Amino acid sequence: MVYILLRLFSAFFLFATFFPVVKLDYWWVRVFDYPRLQKLVILIALICCWLFDVSIEANLESYLWVSALAIASIYLITKVWPFTPLGKKMIDTVPYSDEEGIHILVGNVYQYNDKYGKAVALAKAINPDLIFFVETDKAWEKGLSEIEKQYPTQIKIPLDNTYGLLLYSRMEIVRQEVNYLVDDEIPSLEIDVKLRNGEIITIYAIHPTPPVPGENTESTERDAEILIVGKKAKNNPKPSLVIGDLNDVAWSYTTELFLKNSEMADPRRGRGLFNTFHAKVPLFRWPLDHIFLSKHFGLAALKVEKDIGSDHFPISLKAVLTKSDTTETMRANGEEKKEAHEKINRGLSGIE
Repeated sequence: MVYILLRLFSAFFLFATFFPVVKLDYWWVRVFDYPRLQKLVILIALICCWLFDVSIEANLESYLWVSALAIASIYLITKVWPFTPLGKKMIDTVPYSDEEGIHILVGNVYQYNDKYGKAVALAKAINPDLIFFVETDKAWEKGLSEIEKQYPTQIKIPLDNTYGLLLYSRMEIVRQEVNYLVDDEIPSLEIDVKLRNGEIITIYAIHPTPPVPGENTESTERDAEILIVGKKAKNNPKPSLVIGDLNDVAWSYTTELFLKNSEMADPRRGRGLFNTFHAKVPLFRWPLDHIFLSKHFGLAALKVEKDIGSDHFPISLKAVLTKSDTTETMRANGEEKKEAHEKINRGLSGIE
């Protein structure tokens, strides 16, 4: 019985490891992108079972299982390694400057969470320049009204479909657009913000729909919105940030395709996972909320903030405009540019 169970578990987690390589948008394929660290831990545990369980006779089959599990573990290590302090940083660490910098707080508040006071207390405690909250409805707009005096510039799109947006800024917003890039019920923001030194930067604030059963069975729309914003950032000569709950993990193929086509940088790389979801289930956490930076920025701070009652932890970042271009970005080759273009077209047309 032990032998049978070990075979079944080993086969399943080998499948779960390599199945995301298949470039299909179905939710039941893309869901395997998320728990890579968890899969790695389980694979190592399975290898130990095969090697040290005396009830299993060592034979050619057991050696084959151990070899396959070891290969899968090495594959996952290569995917997770860049998001550890041992990986190479894409963005240099720089001292913070109020004049050239911006301090941002991003969070998915969970629409049905009524602990508004926790979010208000966090905003007051860390005192960011700009706050972007998603899954905000009219109740959340009212619940956050206490911070409005400190943030005179506000963009409010409260919705009861879990795609409402609230943005608060103490910096001047010189241009703003509300866009519906893929779905006419899912808004996103494109704003130009003036820093204290007079420099103008662009912030793209998004919350694309996730691939989930019963709501959106494919990742097509999510992928398209992420890549559309990446294309906008690439073509924008101004320093840019992309912020929000992207409903995609930092190591997924789509996020990597976004980084290559936008030529933006991920501050997590070389620093840690900075998991923001699921706040209520410690064993199942991964990085879903993001702040990506164009090559014009250095990084002064990145932090997962304390619980606000949501299923997500908020995340904050301090970025600084730098004169030296030391950020290392990835670039898309011809095939990757073509794939991004096709994904955008599929998302806009609704054709698989």
